[in-house]
Amino acid sequence: QVQLAESGGGLVQAGGSLRLSCAASGRTFSNYAMGWFRQAPGKEREFVAAIGWSGDSTAYVDSVKGRFTISRVNAENTVYLQMNNLKPEDTAVYYCARKKDSSWYRWYQSPHSTDFSSWGQGTQVTVSS
Repeated sequence: QVQLAESGGGLVQAGGSLRLSCAASGRTFSNYAMGWFRQAPGKEREFVAAIGWSGDSTAYVDSVKGRFTISRVNAENTVYLQMNNLKPEDTAVYYCARKKDSSWYRWYQSPHSTDFSSWGQGTQVTVSS
C-alpha cells in the first residue's frame, strides 16, 4: 500500500504563490497517474489537477487553468502542485492521491475522486484577501 505525504501549505495573501509537494512511498510510483484534490469547509472534495504516469498528460479543473501547474519527478517519487495568483476561493485542504490504475483519461472523461484509491492526510492552504 502506498503512503502519501503532502507538504507546502500555509497562509498566503491573494495574488501570492505556494508550491505543494507530495512524497510517495513504494516502488510503483511511476506506474500510476497522480492527482490533487481540495476540500473547503462545508463543501465536497473536488478535483484540482491530475498528471499521467510519464508526466506527458495533465488535466485541470477550469477554475485553476493558467494559474496552477502539476508536475512529477518519478526518480524522487514526488508530485508537485505549483499554485500562482492564488485567490481566497482557493482556500481548502489539499490532498494528493494515486489513481487506481495506470490508464489515462479519454477526451470525453474528467477525473473524479472515485478514480483514486490512495490518499494523503492533506495540507491546509489559506488565502487571505
